[in-house]
Formats: sequence, C-alpha cells, structure tokens
Amino acid sequence: MLRAGTAVACVACRSLASPRMGVRFRVPLQKLHPLSRALHHCYSAPPCPAHRTAARYFSSLSRPLLRPRRVPPGGGHSYQQQRSFWVARLAARLLKLRYILLGSAVGGGYTAKKTFDEWKDMLPDLSEYSWVVPDFVWELNEHFDLEKIANALPDLEELAKLMPDLEKVGENFAFLKTLLSNGVGVGSEVAGASGLRLLLESTGEPTFKATDSQGSESSEKQFKKTTDKEKADQLQEELLRTQMKYQRMLERLEKENKELRKVVLQKDDKGIHQRKVKKSLIDMYSEVLDILSDYDSNYNTQDHLPRVVVVGDQSSGKTSVLEMIAQARIFPRGSGEMMTRSPVKVTLSEGPHHVAMFKDSSREFDLSKEEDLAALRHEIELRMHKSVKEGKTVSPETISLSVKGPGIQRMVLVDLPGVISTVTTGMAADTKEAIFSMSKAYMQNPNAIILCIQDGSVDAERSIVTDLVSQMDPQGKRTIFVLTKVDLAEKNLASPGRIQQIVEGKLFPMKALGYFAVVTGKGSSNESIDSIKDYEEDFFQNSKLLKNGMLKAHQVTTKNLSLAVSDCFWKMVRESVEQQADAFKASRFNLETEWKNNYPRLRELDRNELFEKAKNEILDEVISLSQVTPKHWEAILQKKLWERVSTHVIENIYLPAAQTMNSGTFNTTVDIKLKQWTDKQLPHKALEVAWETLQEEFARFMAEYKGKDQDDIFDKLKEAVKDESIKRHKWNERAMDSLRVIQHNALEDRSITDKPQWDAAIQFMEETLQTRLKDTDSVIGDMVGPDWRQRWMNWTNRTPEQHVRNETKNELERLLKLHEDHTAYLANDEVTTVRKNLEARGVEVDPVLIKDTWHQLYRRHFLQKALFHCNLCRRGFYYYQRHFVDSELECNDVVLFWRIQRMLGITANTLRQQLTNTEVRRLEKNVKEVLEDFGEDTEKKVHLITGRRVQLAEDLKKVREIQEKLEAFIEALHKEK
Repeated sequence: MLRAGTAVACVACRSLASPRMGVRFRVPLQKLHPLSRALHHCYSAPPCPAHRTAARYFSSLSRPLLRPRRVPPGGGHSYQQQRSFWVARLAARLLKLRYILLGSAVGGGYTAKKTFDEWKDMLPDLSEYSWVVPDFVWELNEHFDLEKIANALPDLEELAKLMPDLEKVGENFAFLKTLLSNGVGVGSEVAGASGLRLLLESTGEPTFKATDSQGSESSEKQFKKTTDKEKADQLQEELLRTQMKYQRMLERLEKENKELRKVVLQKDDKGIHQRKVKKSLIDMYSEVLDILSDYDSNYNTQDHLPRVVVVGDQSSGKTSVLEMIAQARIFPRGSGEMMTRSPVKVTLSEGPHHVAMFKDSSREFDLSKEEDLAALRHEIELRMHKSVKEGKTVSPETISLSVKGPGIQRMVLVDLPGVISTVTTGMAADTKEAIFSMSKAYMQNPNAIILCIQDGSVDAERSIVTDLVSQMDPQGKRTIFVLTKVDLAEKNLASPGRIQQIVEGKLFPMKALGYFAVVTGKGSSNESIDSIKDYEEDFFQNSKLLKNGMLKAHQVTTKNLSLAVSDCFWKMVRESVEQQADAFKASRFNLETEWKNNYPRLRELDRNELFEKAKNEILDEVISLSQVTPKHWEAILQKKLWERVSTHVIENIYLPAAQTMNSGTFNTTVDIKLKQWTDKQLPHKALEVAWETLQEEFARFMAEYKGKDQDDIFDKLKEAVKDESIKRHKWNERAMDSLRVIQHNALEDRSITDKPQWDAAIQFMEETLQTRLKDTDSVIGDMVGPDWRQRWMNWTNRTPEQHVRNETKNELERLLKLHEDHTAYLANDEVTTVRKNLEARGVEVDPVLIKDTWHQLYRRHFLQKALFHCNLCRRGFYYYQRHFVDSELECNDVVLFWRIQRMLGITANTLRQQLTNTEVRRLEKNVKEVLEDFGEDTEKKVHLITGRRVQLAEDLKKVREIQEKLEAFIEALHKEK
C-alpha cells in the first residue's frame, strides 16, 4: 500500500470535481474517506522499480546460469561423469520448486488477511446505534424460522425488479455534480443539512480548496455574466430545492418505515408470536419516576433522575409544542386563561396504535378518534381541578399519562403550569410564588433537561422564564431553547435580525445546548396535527429567515426538536442512572440497619400491610360476637333493661298504685300506666339497651383480643372503626313495632302458674325494694349529714344546711309515727305546722325544703312497709290461686313484679334473637364498609396508623422497589446497547 499523506492527488479524486468549478484543490490523503484512499492508491501509485521478489532469494531458478563446462578432449570418462549426475540435479531442482509453491501460498494468505483487515477497519462501527432499533426486532429471531424465511425469499430476477432505478440515481448525482460546479463555498451554505453535508464535504475539510488554475479562469468568466448577488441567490435557491427534494425523499422513506413497523407491532399485539409481554425501556423508566413521585410529593433532592421539564410563560405555546411531539391534541385549551394547573408527566413511547392511558386507569383513549380526544382532554381537566385544594389555584400533585404511537420519540416530559407575572382576579394570592417554587423544584434537579419555551410573537424583553432558567442552569449545559410562533414573529417584527439573535443565543443572557424555531399552527384549537405539520413545513419552505441564512435547516420544525430532545434525554439517562441507583442502594442499607437495631423481631410491614393485618383482627373480633351464648345475651339484656326502667316502674307505676285503698283500684291504675308506658317509652328503651349491649360486647371482645400479643399501633385505628361503625348502624325500624306488641301481651298476663314463679317474683320484688331502700338511706344521709358516731370517729361536723335538714327530718318522723298510713303528700296545713314547730326551736326552714325532706322520708317508710308485706306474701300463693277470697292478705304488688319480670325475660329473648340473627351481621357489614372506606382513604390511614416504625417500613419498601426497578432498567439499557 502507498504511504498516507501523498501530496499528489490521484486521477479518481480529481475527477470528482469538474475543472469548470473555477477552483482547484489539493486534498491530503489523510483527509480522504477510506474508500477514496483505496481508489487514490490504485490510480496514483507511481510505477514501481524493479525489485527482487521472494522468489529471487529462495528459488534456485532465479540464479544466473552456470558456465558451460568444457569437455576434455577424448571425451570418455568426462562424459560419463557428466551423464551420471544430471538426474540428481533435476531431482534437486524439482524439490526446490516445492518450496517456491509453499512460500507463494504463505505470502498470498498473509497478504489476503492483511487486505481483509484493512477493509474491515474502513467499515463504520454500527454497534453504537443499535438502540435505535426497537426491542421487538432483536426478539424476532426467537419466533421466526430463518431457514423457512430464506427458502421463501424470491429469486434474484424478482429482486432485481424491486431494486431502485440506478439510472435515476445517476441522474441525481449528475445534477448534484453540476450544482457543485456552479460556485464556490457551497459546503458552508448547507452546514445545517446533515444528509447533503456528507455528500458535499470530506471527513475533515469544511470547504474545498483551489487546486486548479483552469477552474479559476472559467469561474471568472461566469462571474462576468452575472453579479455576485444574483449568483448567491441562484445558489441559495438551488440549494433549498435540493434540500427539500432530499427532505421529501427522507420523509417518504420514514413514512414507509413507520407503516412497516406499525404492521409488525400490530401483528405482535394480536398475539401471533405468542410471546411474553415485555415492557419497553421508557415504560420501565416511567414506573420509577411514578414511584418516586408517590414516595416524596415534595420532590426529594435525592431524586436526580433525568426528565424533560417543560417551562415557559403562560400562553407561550408550551402545551402546543408538547402536543406536536406527542402527535395529538391531548391537553385542554383556553384563550389566555390558565389551563395547566398541576404538573402533567407524559411518557412517550412507540406502539402499534396511537393511544393514551392514565397511570391509575385501565381505559385506553384512541387518539385517532375525536370523541376519545375530547374525553381525554375533559378527564385531564377534571383531574387538575380535583388535585387543586380549596383556596388554591395550582397543585403540586402530578398527573401521570402515557402516550404510545408509531414513530413517537421515546422520552419522559413534565409539563408545568405557565409562569405568570401578575395574579389576576380569581387566583389565589400565592399563585405566582407557588408556580415559581414548583418550577424551581423541578429544574433544580441537576440531571433534568430544561425545555424553555419562548413566545416569538411578543417582545423578548417581556419574557420571565428566561431569567428563571438562567438562574437554574447558568452554563446552559442542560437547557434547550424553543422559539414558538415564528410565523407571527416574521410577520410582525420590523427587524428579522432579532430572531437570528434569539436562535443564536445572543439576545438573552441565558445559555443553551441548542436553539430551535417552531410553528405550532395558526392559533385555532380545531386544527389537526397533520394540518399543523403541513403548515409548518410550507412556512419554513417559503420563509425568508431560512432563505437568508438566519435560520439553519436543523434548527426548525418540531420534528427536529423532538429528535434532539430525545437524544439529549437518553444521553443524560445513560450518564446518570447508575449513579442514582448507587445512591438508593446506600439509602436502603441505612434504613435496613436502623430497622435491625430497633425492631429486630418484627416483620417489615408497611402501612398498607399493617392496615390489612388490623382489618383481619377487627373482623375476627366481630365474628366472635356470634359465638356468645344465648343465655349470656339474655342475662345481660335483662339486667341492663331493668336498670334502665326500674326507676320509672317504682316511681311512676308502683308507688302511685300503692296509694290506692283497695286491690281493684290498684290493678286498674297499674294496667293504665303499663299500657301508656308500653306505647310510648318501653320499646324504644329496650332497643337502646340492646344497641348499647352490642357495643359493650364488641368493645369487650376487642379488649380481650388486645391482651393476646396485640400491637398497640392498632389501638387508634380500632377505636375509630368502632366509633364509625356504631355511628352508621341503625336498628331495624320494624323491630320496634313487633317488640311493642310482644311487650304489651307479656304485661297483660297475670296468671302465675306455679309456686317457683311466685317465689321468683317475691325474690325479684324483695331485691328491688332493698336496693331502693339502700339508695334512699344514702340520700337521706347526705341530706342530714353524719350522725353522732361518724362525727366522733371521723371528726366531722354538719353544715348549717344539714343541721336544718336534720331538725326537719326529726319533726317529720314524729309525724309518721303518729300517722303510719299517711299519704305520699303533705297537706298545706301540715307543712305550716311543721314549720312553726321548727321556728319554735329556733330553726328557720323553707316549705320547699320540708316537702323535699318528706318525699325521701315517706319513700323510706313506704319501702320498709313494702318489704314487710313482701315477707308476708311468701306463703300467699295459695290465696292467690283462690283470688284472695276470704283472706285479709292481698299480694297484688307481687303479681305486678311478676308481670314486670316476665316482660323483661320475654323482651331479652326477643332482643337476643334480633341481635344474633340480624344486628350482629349488620354490624359486621358496617365494620367491613368502614374498613373499606378507610382503606381507600390514604390520609385516614396515615392519621390512624402512625409512628417511626411505620414510616421506616414505608421508606424501606419504596427504596427497595425503586432500586430493583432501576437495576432492571439498567440491565435492559445495557442489553439495548
């Protein structure tokens, strides 16, 4: 091979440039493409001088001929000697020929291997671009039989028909060659068009250099015909035409590729390959971001994972740019009003159908249908308003949305509310500061890519977002600037040069990685994405900004913008994701160490798991109510019901009836009062008692369960569930009516069938009267104060009021001794007599005090007489059977207490049946509903299940989940490389 750096250009390289170009160039061999170097060597190698080959050294055939030996005269012996050795010499030469062939084979093999290695080095390394190919392509070999596919391929003749027309391709290159021959410096004019730049420029040289004087002379002749300005315009127009021509060719190929990919994805989506569904890289990455968003709503500084943060002034076209990238009108729109009220995370990925889906929903919105688009916009608007708390205008809660479709660039974008300069009517006072703080929080992430949107139709000095972005990213290492509404800017601006200053980064103090100019429609909300794309393409094709070189071809259209943003996003992901995974691994170690030291014998249950555990315990406690025996239920109900109604029976029924003079009046009074009581109060009181008993038993079972290794962390939750269940529970209304009938029938029955029932009634009456007598004695003791024994032993004295009460009691007791059958009430003259007797002893007393004291004294006197009568009636069952005929003993009060006792037993039995058959199940149902409501209310669970143990388990679960998903994402990322 010829040594690199030869100063003489080869014939083939010179033929690429016509001598009519007016310039001659001399290209060093090092700068040429490897293929050109190979051609250069073939055509420019000077004739090699004669040199000795390997055969010259190793072959005996290359030796000079030996001198002919002289034959001695006489011949004989000498000739015989020569004749005897010619066979040996021939054999030796044949053996040396073997070495010639062997050496030639070794040398040829080495030369062939060296040539193959050189050609292999010339080929570009395409492994770095394997990530462009989607995942399903690498998996096709798992599902296709390549041999069958190879056999099914068409013949060469059929393939030849499908090949492009090489003659037309030759005509295109001839046209390009003619274009190159028309002027100088064309390479610098098309620096933005990457496809043409590869054709027009060499690998290291930006422009061509003059190498031929004949070209210069022809160029001078052409410049004489036309002026410099006309020539430049002509070249510019030809360049644009060529660029648009190849751009259309590229779009056509991309469209065909898009359709083919869509067909393949649709077949795969229908399950033809029957393979396991595998998540794409962008979906895996989006899941990590969703978990981080739920883990820390305040945007923890530890979360440094990349995402594209879209910021801009309000109504700057920020949402329209996102819609162009997503290729669908998915966001709610308004004329000048704030529409984006919370961050919207949009995960873009490629798929067979153009659909959208929320993270927490299974519904797919078909973006090719206008009805689904309208429903999607309405749903986003509803979610935004729902996330905004009362009294606020914006919310930090993130709405997660994924959009899939053919040809969509993979990335994760976060659309933030537009930055405002003034708070208008209807907004919260802190709206401006809230938007600023939210935007700063997202942009402070050192790995976040800032997509700064600037409205090109307004004065640049009115922009607020540029200052904010320059504060967050002063060096512009992760900022991409986008100028929107360029069509209006070109139309309205008097000086188009300002647009050039903006896209070159010379007008604003902020710096950026790249600057783009886009057009997102004519301002109508009814425009489709395809019409906007056509309008954008037509505008830039005819725009003076592009024709005059103020804008470069790679700086315009949202398509170029999405490609650039996607490339930048994935570059940032590859550079930072492993570092973030290591940070979460360190956090996990710290949390696990804290748990082992503080809770070594407890499982790591997070809040949801603890809630499920408490839920099961509570349901077990409710089920335990059904295991209570009927005897226990009836005993508790009967006891509690009598405690609730005993005062009414004694005070309002028994005492008034006992004041009558004969048994007939007693029974009549009792029947009337029992009927009134049953109709108005008794059923309601019975249901209250039953409901309270159910609550107490429920609480008792919960308390008993608590003693069995119960976790105190559930106490607050259980108490809240119990209170809420009781609050929601309502006794069956029809039960009251049926209970009233049962109680009325029980109280009407007066027939005591046997002696045990009679004895039970007397015992019940005696216990009741003794209890009442003790209570009355206690009340009287509090009224009159301690007696002389208590005063001496406890060193206490009576108060003046107690002294008056004691003197009044003594006077009334003397009255009762004189009239043992006195009625329950004092007459007015008797009150006056008592008062005067007390005044005679120097005790001033009020008539009301006399009546109150008499009530308690007479009550005690009556209860004592009733107990005495009860003892007399122990043997009165015989007289009862004879209806107390020819007997001075009447025991109607015993019959009354038997009726009350029987009513209590029947009521307790009825309530027990309602409890076990209906109310316990209804309570269990209420408890389940309360637990389900609490389980869906995250704030309620956080309030009821608290503590460092819970928070530590929550953090551990989240960090582990994040780390595992990050590691799976990193592994898939390495496989894609």
